[in-house]
Amino acid sequence: MAKIPVEINKEYEIRISSLGSSGEGVGRMEGFTVFVQGALPGELVRVRIGEVKKSYASGRLLKVLEASPDRVEPKCPIYKECGGCQLQHLSYEGQLKVKQQQVKDAMERIGHQKDLPVLPVLGAENPWNYRNKVAFPVGREKGRTIIGCFARGSHKIIDASNCLIQDELNNEAINAVREVVEKLGIPVYDEDRHTGIMRHVVARTGINGQLMVVLVTAVKELRREKEIVKMLRSRLPKMVSLQQNIQTYRNNVILGRETKLLWGRPTIKAKLGKFLFNVSARSFFQVNTKQAEVLYDKALEFAQLTGKETVIDAYCGTGTISLYLAQKARKVYGVEIVSPAIKDAEKNARENNVRNAEFIVGDCTKVMPRLYKQGVRPDVVVVDPPRAGCTQQVLETFANMQPQRIVYVSCNPATLARDIEILAGLGYKAEKVQPVDMFSASSHVESVCLLNSRISRSN
Repeated sequence: MAKIPVEINKEYEIRISSLGSSGEGVGRMEGFTVFVQGALPGELVRVRIGEVKKSYASGRLLKVLEASPDRVEPKCPIYKECGGCQLQHLSYEGQLKVKQQQVKDAMERIGHQKDLPVLPVLGAENPWNYRNKVAFPVGREKGRTIIGCFARGSHKIIDASNCLIQDELNNEAINAVREVVEKLGIPVYDEDRHTGIMRHVVARTGINGQLMVVLVTAVKELRREKEIVKMLRSRLPKMVSLQQNIQTYRNNVILGRETKLLWGRPTIKAKLGKFLFNVSARSFFQVNTKQAEVLYDKALEFAQLTGKETVIDAYCGTGTISLYLAQKARKVYGVEIVSPAIKDAEKNARENNVRNAEFIVGDCTKVMPRLYKQGVRPDVVVVDPPRAGCTQQVLETFANMQPQRIVYVSCNPATLARDIEILAGLGYKAEKVQPVDMFSASSHVESVCLLNSRISRSN
């Protein structure tokens, strides 16, 4: 084995060549990979090595010797401690450039797609205060209640009173809950001892300034419930829904299965394009509403619908993309394994007067062959899977139905690239990828990929 060229606690000067998937700088010392949090592509930095593994090392940034022209001063005063953002030290134009490169690199290295066009990232008009949902843990520090993000790489809570990527109403909700918990002496949750009551605070904003607040507790009985309701109603005039979610398990999952309405409505209304959606405490809904419209418009454009097509929307969730597709398709079938999501999708279709969308509960690998046997021949398949992407079986199921096009919406360039390569072997050629910036100041990027069939469709 070649000798590792770096040692723990020693300092080195390293040139940064790219960013990693978590926003850290990636450089090389004699060909050996070194990760440096806070460093940017093109920079020469001095680093103290803190960890050495067989194939990589990580170090702490001591000094930027040659700065990137895209380096900026972070706007947030707690940015260096907080783990909520990774790229506030990079200008927004710089963020869009590195995200495009991130997608390109994944397509070439993982998907082996050297000539696949990766278009410039569609950025946001305003990269701040875009999140319509916040979920912060609650803790205690130096005798006071704190609510905020976890510090990077730990479960230490960094108190946050004005998160710059959150809707301002969400910040108001967090500050009001902190004040009420402190004033009423509500015991906060201790994850090591599994004691206390208040675990997390979730807040969501909808149309016309509607605010939902969800108190996540480790016990079923919420101490001083009536006083909490009264005080929060007084402090949050735009709140229309206050709920308690009960999460008794000793794990890191934020929401439990049981939710109790304490006051107001069970849902708030959110809008995407011309459609209105009911959003409950546990509903999945895109956290960046404006950029979600950009993403779905691009998926609709790639689908190339004329009004005559049959479309299958795999992993349809609560039907957001399905309703978009139904505007220009003859028929849309939404398939989702989560039963409550399908109920939400059906309700959303009814309330938006969409009559050409049908929603089916089940695993795609079982539902789609059944639809095929029933004579359903999709012209287009749209898929928006979890970060892990699709299984080989699911991709084979898509290909077996012989759609003319597959539109793949992805939140993970690595698994998108992997699945593109698999689909290439199944007769589908990737034509182009359009990244969309849904999460400014973070290292995440969404993408939409158009794939066309190389095979003449059989009847």
